[in-house]
Amino acid sequence: MKILVTGGAGYIGSHTCVELLNNGFEVVVYDNLSNSKEEALTRVKKITGKDLIFVKGDVLDVKALDKLFNEHKFDCVINFAGLKAVGESVKKPLEYYHNNITGAINLLEVMKKYECYNFIFSSSATVYGDPEVVPVDENSKIGGTTNPYGTTKLFIEQILKDLHYAEPKFNIAILRYFNPIGAHPTGLIGEDPNGIPNNLAPYITQVMIGKREKLTIFGNDYETPDGTCIRDYIHVCDLAYGHVCALRKLLENPGLVIYNLGTGTGSSVFDVLHAFEKAYGKEIPYVIGNRRAGDIAVNFTKVDKALNEINFKAKYDINDMARDQWNWQAKNQNGYEN
Repeated sequence: MKILVTGGAGYIGSHTCVELLNNGFEVVVYDNLSNSKEEALTRVKKITGKDLIFVKGDVLDVKALDKLFNEHKFDCVINFAGLKAVGESVKKPLEYYHNNITGAINLLEVMKKYECYNFIFSSSATVYGDPEVVPVDENSKIGGTTNPYGTTKLFIEQILKDLHYAEPKFNIAILRYFNPIGAHPTGLIGEDPNGIPNNLAPYITQVMIGKREKLTIFGNDYETPDGTCIRDYIHVCDLAYGHVCALRKLLENPGLVIYNLGTGTGSSVFDVLHAFEKAYGKEIPYVIGNRRAGDIAVNFTKVDKALNEINFKAKYDINDMARDQWNWQAKNQNGYEN
């Protein structure tokens, strides 16, 4: 089976390519490299000992997508192509709406033209907004998103539901990610953000190597045990394997299915910081800053549905995530630029 992975050179995409190749799938990566490096794919080949095809292109370029589908017969598309920083989305809403939503529509239209009807969408736990009850499950109320990034995911989910209703031949898996951190245990691939990291874990590791002076924790006055935000952090390798589980489900022609991918355990910002300190062997400097726009206090998931329907269960805990992310950063102090 040949799988198109849009955004496949990125953090989650590259780890998913490893899982796909290791499970016997052919992989074609389509990526504009706006927030990723082609070197990641070279390392994916090294990890797996298997080849893949890379095509540089943008999901906003319909002609390039058409050419791609004309040259390859795809069995499924996994869509990672999207802007993903919560804080940045608050500052650049039009860019996020245009890139994420228009890109997804372009992709689906070309898929329809070439009769490729299996689609896995990388959604987000942000679609739950500020949940009334935690842990959330797939039947929890969605909406009330607190930032444009989350709203793009919400809108695309609705587009996919409408598409499946109109054209039931589409098999669609919506995967709502919680908070991916960590890196491949080899240290060959990991998170390599452009500029100042928007996410917690890479910022911590950049402090650890001396690239940043200290970590800023955005608020310690939330209604949580230690005052910092609580999230469900999931190892990126677990998350990547979840896509293989979802892909196998699509082969059963299930229609439209939705799964939360997380560990079922909430960890605070301080929990994460202490896990990295354990991996590092010393304290990491931090300061308390103001709350960040778009953040909520607590969000973590129930894991029953993914376990029962696609046999997905996370293997790694927060200490494993910190160990592997630190291993990646220590070996790649300048990311893929080494």
